[in-house]
Amino acid sequence: MTRLSSYLLPTLKEPPNDAEALSHKLMVRAGLIRQIGAGMWSYLPAGLRVIQKVEAIIREEMNAIGAHEVLLPVIQPAELWKRTGRYEIDELFKLKDRKGTEMVLAMTHEEALTFHVANEIRSYRELPLILYQLQTKERDEPRPRAGVLRTREFTMKDAYSFDRDEAGLDESYEKNRTAYGRIYDRCGLRWYEVASDVGMMGGIGAHEYMAPCEAGENDVALAPGYAANIEVASAVPKPVELPPPLDSPREAPTPGATTVADVAVALGVPEGALIKAMPVVIDDDRGLVMVLVRGDHQLNEIKLGNHLGAGFRPAREEEIAERIGPAGFIGPVGLEGVTVIKDAAIGGAGLVCGANAADAHLIGVEPGRDFDFTEADVRTVEAGDTTEAGDPIEIVPAIEIGNIFKLGTRYSEPLNATYLDPDGKEQTIVMGSYGIGPARIAAAAIEQLADDRGIVWPRALAPWQVHVVGLGKPGDEVMAAAEKLYGELEQAGIEVVFDDRPNAGAGEKLTDAELLGCPLRLTIGKRGLKDGIAESQVRADGREENIALDDAVARVGAILAELG
Repeated sequence: MTRLSSYLLPTLKEPPNDAEALSHKLMVRAGLIRQIGAGMWSYLPAGLRVIQKVEAIIREEMNAIGAHEVLLPVIQPAELWKRTGRYEIDELFKLKDRKGTEMVLAMTHEEALTFHVANEIRSYRELPLILYQLQTKERDEPRPRAGVLRTREFTMKDAYSFDRDEAGLDESYEKNRTAYGRIYDRCGLRWYEVASDVGMMGGIGAHEYMAPCEAGENDVALAPGYAANIEVASAVPKPVELPPPLDSPREAPTPGATTVADVAVALGVPEGALIKAMPVVIDDDRGLVMVLVRGDHQLNEIKLGNHLGAGFRPAREEEIAERIGPAGFIGPVGLEGVTVIKDAAIGGAGLVCGANAADAHLIGVEPGRDFDFTEADVRTVEAGDTTEAGDPIEIVPAIEIGNIFKLGTRYSEPLNATYLDPDGKEQTIVMGSYGIGPARIAAAAIEQLADDRGIVWPRALAPWQVHVVGLGKPGDEVMAAAEKLYGELEQAGIEVVFDDRPNAGAGEKLTDAELLGCPLRLTIGKRGLKDGIAESQVRADGREENIALDDAVARVGAILAELG
């Protein structure tokens, strides 16, 4: 029984002052969530109903691929995280109990579940295995933002596969990919599966699931037959017209020109003709290296880190001056004792780079002839680049709504998760992990479908299917008719909410119904009651219909069926 007269649904006319994302604004205004601190949100009854809808879909699809649900503790011994090398992650909450024992609040559960599997699984006959949970996660997020999109505490569905070998992992990975597609389709989302970076999870491969929308915190590179997170995307660069080549580099004065834009103007060349030199210091014994990208391109730090296989930092000005030359005028020609990594987009002759001397650049530079290098793809793809097939790349903002990783033996080796093969030999279990954020799915649905009046829920996620609005006063015939309709719908098994608030006017009730966004609204007023009808309106497209009250349940069922 859901009557708004006795329900906690505190709607607001205005969004919070700090709200930027549409989902943040509407979830607060519609009374779905409330904030208790930075990155900490409480779900009120209607908001929890939405999350539970998402979780039910996730459970059904995970169960359908043979996964089994478990529940693991959020608080865990730090020792497990130290064994996997993840204890030093900045975002990991760390604490000690009263005895001084080091503990963590888990942001994922690879360590805990692998620990159990290591202790319980003995034989190849017990594999493969897929286990999952819907559990709270904690993350010391440095910049909580966008409502439920970036928080310190959240619920995640995290699944883990355990296989005998990489071939088995491939099969488990495909099962989860199939389940993810069904989950997002059932939730009514527009989504893309994109190649991604393994990040802090580690492993040998990964995909992310992205819901395109303006509030997206990730950028996705899209083209026909191609989709990738901008962190790992590759493309053919837009061509650039280069100056005439020279037999050898020649010095050109560029007084005070320390930026790409300044040099391009001074020499009358396009920015793409410049070689931008960026010295970095690697976090190992390799020390300082020089990274080169085209002047009109940006360095992709994720790609560079993957290429180096280590962390790095920008070189300090004094380090640059000591090893190379004055900052703003450096380049690879004549460089000694410093490794050069050239981005693959740099090509041709007639290029421009710093002369390693103040107020001077070199023109007519040709890679290979004038300097040695190691080549790698370390730039960020841009809109207007193309695929190998020649299709233009589009950069689209998107919300990450899930990710899957081929972990390999990243966790099973340090936690000694092994099994005996048919020959009695000990083998290391091969793992995968698979995450989905229910709150992110709900937020993405709002971002994609909302209009200027409020939320427009897909049927699968709506807190209720029907919103009955009675425009009468307590005890009058209008409210009696609305009460009767509400009871009939509920008895028929239709999820229905009834706005019977005695102190809310007609305008407030109708506005709140649009804000809440249930798929179908039924309104009963004096005029309609005289004709024996309720006015129906489909939230998604505004389609209206007068429904006979004596046939309302059947007609409502038919309309909902039409909505899918």
